[in-house]
Amino acid sequence: MPLALVALAITAFAIGTTEFTAMGLLPQIAHGLGVDEPRAGWLISMYALGVVIGAPLLTAAAAKLPRKTVLVGLVGLFTLGNLLCALAPDFAFLAAARLLTGLPHGAFFGAGAVAAAELVAPHLRARAVSVMFSGLTVANIVGVPAATLLGQRLGWRAAMLVVVAIGLLGVLAVARLVPHLPRHPGAGIRTELRTFRSGQLWLALGTVVFGCAGLFSCYTYITPTLTHVSGFADSSVTLILALFGVGMTLGNAIGGYAADRALRPSICAAFLAMAAALALFAVTAHARWSAAVTVVLIGTAGFATVPTVQTLVIQKARSAPTLASATVQGAFNAANALGAWLSSLALGAGLGWTSPTLVGAGLSLLGFLIAAASWAVDRRAPAVPAATAVADRTPVAADGAVGETGARVAAL
Repeated sequence: MPLALVALAITAFAIGTTEFTAMGLLPQIAHGLGVDEPRAGWLISMYALGVVIGAPLLTAAAAKLPRKTVLVGLVGLFTLGNLLCALAPDFAFLAAARLLTGLPHGAFFGAGAVAAAELVAPHLRARAVSVMFSGLTVANIVGVPAATLLGQRLGWRAAMLVVVAIGLLGVLAVARLVPHLPRHPGAGIRTELRTFRSGQLWLALGTVVFGCAGLFSCYTYITPTLTHVSGFADSSVTLILALFGVGMTLGNAIGGYAADRALRPSICAAFLAMAAALALFAVTAHARWSAAVTVVLIGTAGFATVPTVQTLVIQKARSAPTLASATVQGAFNAANALGAWLSSLALGAGLGWTSPTLVGAGLSLLGFLIAAASWAVDRRAPAVPAATAVADRTPVAADGAVGETGARVAAL
């Protein structure tokens, strides 16, 4: 695995820290800017809106630029957004800055996943993607708790300035460690959009939206579930969420390894395991020790889906995968919104604090069924010609580009 993947993971760490730390510092932000907490919650929505808007727009705008240039620019924009957040004089300015900060999120993970896959041999692509996403998972173990604690002690602006420093480190690391990654000669927005004619690509995105909505259905209300059902004190929830981050990190590594060996079975197994873990949590949540163990299992099964579906999308959009890969991030945010909405309906119906995890189990099972149907369709597809199969075993770019990348990676 080349050192360039470390540069991508550093930036993923910064993005994960800034995305989730704001949730833990909402009371401090609300008090500091003179707004109530429900209004401060708009900052979370503004960031998510930025992700949804920025993923396709920035990816399309940069369709013909070298991939390294795109990555450096996206990390720089993210860092600038965090600096504006830290310096925001009022709530409206901060909301606009959060929108700006979210814009490069999806585009970075889209371009970064394709770059990670391009940096290694074909049989290591899923593991390379998982290395990049490990920065996001480690952020939930180290970055978010540390930044939250810092924000509580020194103010929320101090926490955001720390993220700015990490972002600058990411800019330097990407500029120094990521080799030149040329675009395919035919790359462009029209080529990228043509990949969306693939029914398999839409099935993969549907798997993300419905299957991963199960994870977010549980995670959205995991804090009140742990306090009201499991009996944890508010001060202990941070530790349990760190355990969830440990599970995410394990799942990310397991999913990357398994996907390189058997991609389709790994996707189906991950969603089936997530459905089982979520259903189990409805029972184990009533005791502290069993709740803590199950939270780790949910994180493991839930994040095992990330490198698998990301790799599948890159595979199905091989001729021009960047926009499709970025769209996966929009699908994750759609899953977040869908899971939270359906869980709120269950709670509103008076079904109790364990109902979100049961809703999540059903959604994850639906994701498994879509993944299984997609696999069945794929197996009926015509066999890949021998010439293409040979080409796939060579260390070429994920979008078909052939150039100096192999030599540069070998040098690294």
